[in-house]
Amino acid sequence: MLLHIKNMVCDRCIMVVRQQLEQSNFIVQDISLGTVEIQPEPIEKQLQDIASNLKVLGFELIDKQKDQLVERIKNVIVELVHHTDLSQNHLNMMEQIANRLNKDYAYLSRLFSDSEDTTIEKFIIQQKIEKVKELLEYGEMNLNEISYQMGYSSSAHLSSQFKAVTGITPSVYKSKKRKDRKALDKV
Repeated sequence: MLLHIKNMVCDRCIMVVRQQLEQSNFIVQDISLGTVEIQPEPIEKQLQDIASNLKVLGFELIDKQKDQLVERIKNVIVELVHHTDLSQNHLNMMEQIANRLNKDYAYLSRLFSDSEDTTIEKFIIQQKIEKVKELLEYGEMNLNEISYQMGYSSSAHLSSQFKAVTGITPSVYKSKKRKDRKALDKV
């Protein structure tokens, strides 16, 4: 049985979900961000137990197809922004999302906006800004290198987008003692 799970945004999430399901005596046949295939097929009571156990850990079972597709959109964006080098992507994000999900981008965009009260584009920007915050905190790259890695046309473009989202410049953010990064499932 294929389960769709909300808020799986990283490898640690995959590990936690796998452990939870294996503790409940299910065999995890395949697992990736947002989905897990298990055997044997759970009965209704077991499905409720899985849902409540996952909820305690910050995850949620998704049963509606539209909600599943919205979660898949989010997972593709998280994977692209946080786990790939955006400087090497020659297709724009919208094309990549549509290609990976094998759906028309206009349809995905409407569905996402209706469900999330924000646009895919704004969600991408929020994810990119969170990744920029992480890179700034590491201190291993300067702003030019970060802007290149994140696929910005220039450090000035990154700076203006960063300030529009956070209200401060990247250099002010970097100098702050207390950082205000958000967990990826909270963006």
